[in-house]
Amino acid sequence: MFKKTKLVAGITLATATLISQQISAAGFAVNEQSATASGTALAGNAASDTDISFSYWNPALFANATETTLYINGSYVSPSADITNVSGNGFTAAADNINSSEPVDDAIIPSIYLAIPVSEKTVLGVSLNVPYALKSEYDEDWSGRYHATNTELQDISLSFSAAHRVNDWVDIGASIQLHSTSMTLDAAVSDFNGTSGDGQGNLEVDDSLSYGYSLGVALEPQKGTRVGIGYRSEVDVNQTGNATYTDLSANATGAGIVDTTISANNTLPSLLTFSVEQDLTEDLTLGLTAMRTGWSSIQELRIDFDSTQSDSVLTLNYDDVWFYSVGLTYDYSEDLVLRTGYAIDNSPSDSENLSPRAPGSDRQWISFGGTYDVTEETQIMFSYIRLTSDEVTVSKEATGENQYRGSFSGDYDISANIFALAVNTTF
Repeated sequence: MFKKTKLVAGITLATATLISQQISAAGFAVNEQSATASGTALAGNAASDTDISFSYWNPALFANATETTLYINGSYVSPSADITNVSGNGFTAAADNINSSEPVDDAIIPSIYLAIPVSEKTVLGVSLNVPYALKSEYDEDWSGRYHATNTELQDISLSFSAAHRVNDWVDIGASIQLHSTSMTLDAAVSDFNGTSGDGQGNLEVDDSLSYGYSLGVALEPQKGTRVGIGYRSEVDVNQTGNATYTDLSANATGAGIVDTTISANNTLPSLLTFSVEQDLTEDLTLGLTAMRTGWSSIQELRIDFDSTQSDSVLTLNYDDVWFYSVGLTYDYSEDLVLRTGYAIDNSPSDSENLSPRAPGSDRQWISFGGTYDVTEETQIMFSYIRLTSDEVTVSKEATGENQYRGSFSGDYDISANIFALAVNTTF
């Protein structure tokens, strides 16, 4: 009983919680890094010479800055999760169908870019981004409480870039990225014998600093035709923190379930972007993008308890996925540019990988946006994205890796409205 209950607590809380970090980064990777790029659903994002915010996908695009330039962006994400047909079978009660109030919260995601030309052909850049973020919170008594209650994830990246104009039609660039990640996750912990109420478990982990890099090339083989390739590397994340428990039953505490330090080692995926921009007329531009996210870097998730609890392991076997988009940019007048786009955003997971923490599925974007010239030196960019996803069923049987967390089933319909506003100014 002693050994079995320790394993139960580890799987119930720890393995389930790590699902959030990695599935959330796949299904909820933050693509809203630029109000300008969002207007065309990221179409042409690695090739565009519009402004320096496109450097997130291709650092060579910093070379388009001829003056010191500051770009400040804020994206407001308003998600909605409609959950139906909820049922669960835990350890302290028979099957129940207790739903939760809205589990997802609105969020504001900032990004900042600064370009400083040091010569006619070389530009240095600094940027601050949030590549991954998630926040969800279920009611503590809902049917999936052993799988998830609260989830908070954030990855902040500070990049130092350099771009160089080799000749009239070739630009190259590179950057070094510093990443800091944090994660807070809660879940109910059963007493495993049906005689006492649930306890609560909390994990908080972060890393001091992780490193990545990006490379890019931008080409204009003929006037009006722009091609770009950008690559963001994998990032190894080594996190440490604490596991704390409250209101545990005597059965759990007697089996050695105690507050302890924890660690987790994971890898954020690479991102490869191919883009083309083609001027169709003097006023109309077509953009195309294909982005490949290397989620196959994640085959399993493992958390280590620095106590007598056993490691908890979850096999995911993620696949690499592609994002495709097409968009149009129209110069409506001297002061106003209009944009629109459509994108298909594929999920790396299948139905067996889904979790209540992040029940992601394939998504579609429809976007609109524009740029208004306030003065010769300052522009305001704006965009709106309507994001919808395929309906999906999260189904967990109380077997294998979920044996001690109980069964759960629920149908998810997730959508979001995303608004972005940015200011670009030169000095």
